[in-house]
Amino acid sequence: MRILVTVATRHGATREIAETIAATAGSALTDAGVASQIEVRDASLVTSVDGFDAVVLGSAVYMGHWLDAATEFAVKFADELRALPVWVFSSGPVGERDHPADEPGNAADTVLRLGARGHRLFGGKIDRHTLHLPERAMVAALRVKDGDYRDWPSIRAWGREIGATLAVTEVAGSAS
Repeated sequence: MRILVTVATRHGATREIAETIAATAGSALTDAGVASQIEVRDASLVTSVDGFDAVVLGSAVYMGHWLDAATEFAVKFADELRALPVWVFSSGPVGERDHPADEPGNAADTVLRLGARGHRLFGGKIDRHTLHLPERAMVAALRVKDGDYRDWPSIRAWGREIGATLAVTEVAGSAS
């Protein structure tokens, strides 16, 4: 089973989430006796989804919206992705209120466009040393403290859930 985990990230924190999802999904597949090849790629560098059996698409969230690379990936490959199992995640809320009531603006549209099996919103990470000047100004204005707001147990659990779901599908398909 070949799985593509594709991600749009600005400073690397969302890619770390994607890599964790890939690793835990792969572990779940291995535990179920299903051989897998999982690739983590930047969304802007993907030229085809041919040959993949499932896709996980993630994006960092800035100013309440996904990064352009993730949205463009979803639009470009929408027809192919509707025929595959697809999961979607967003990363970016930070601070005391790290899970806003509203989903990122274009995430809900992407879930519908792709017929995704689910969307998860994970907290992000703030490290002022990696931010550009306008980003540092925004973080200061919002009084957000540096910190890693990602919920690693939830991220790993979701990756395992994806792998387990794909394993059941693969085992059922090979039994027919």
